[in-house]
Amino acid sequence: MAITIGVLAVQGAFLEHITLLRKAAGEITSTDLSFNFIEVRTSGELYTCDALIIPGGESTTISLVAARTDLLDCLRDFVKVERKPVWGSCAGLILLSEAANSTKRGGQELIGGIDVRVNRNHFGRQIESFQADLKLPFLDQARMPADAFPGVFIRAPVVEKLLPKVEGVQADEQQVPDSVVAPSKQAKDEKAQAASSGQVEIMGVLPGRMKRAAEKGAEIRASEEAGDIIAVKQGNVFGTSFHPELTADFRIHVWWLQQVVAAVNR
Repeated sequence: MAITIGVLAVQGAFLEHITLLRKAAGEITSTDLSFNFIEVRTSGELYTCDALIIPGGESTTISLVAARTDLLDCLRDFVKVERKPVWGSCAGLILLSEAANSTKRGGQELIGGIDVRVNRNHFGRQIESFQADLKLPFLDQARMPADAFPGVFIRAPVVEKLLPKVEGVQADEQQVPDSVVAPSKQAKDEKAQAASSGQVEIMGVLPGRMKRAAEKGAEIRASEEAGDIIAVKQGNVFGTSFHPELTADFRIHVWWLQQVVAAVNR
């Protein structure tokens, strides 16, 4: 069986994802399985894919280019109607969210698919980028080493709110200043509603500042601090605030390939 996985290649770190996907594929040991990794820039290329990654980059630019090339609605169908596996990192998470705050003037169109609202550039400007060791329990499913994952955060978003089901998102979010939501026509589409099933799973959390300080020896009671949500999954859609593609660590790519294989085999 051959599985074709696309990486949206209109802007951002798409080549880095493809590099790690090729390395991760070597960890999938099935002898009757092969992977084909392609760059996706057109609807024709998208429709050949069994799964898709939307890379880190500039979410507004990715959205504008996809809209101008008539790819945006095809992406929404891929995610919400066809329900194929999709992973978005950083900018990709923004685009796959049903709502986003702190957008640029004039806003941007979203693809949607995960019932969350994100706050763009939550950690500040690019000069305030950082790396943090992350504990990601879901990697245990991939039977990979349980070491901390090197999370690279560059103008990264966080999930600031879990939203009600898609049909209620627009009414709630229209009251929030400076917020952008996935288009209402998509929410009203019966197929899209049927496709959006299941609850949002929190897959990763970055400990808050107090807890990080406590871990370094500061005398702070931080055990109850919630931290920031930086990885989520809902049905076929997975999103990370950080950039796994900008590291040499391909464990998340192995885990995601396993999710894709399971979805294709259903």
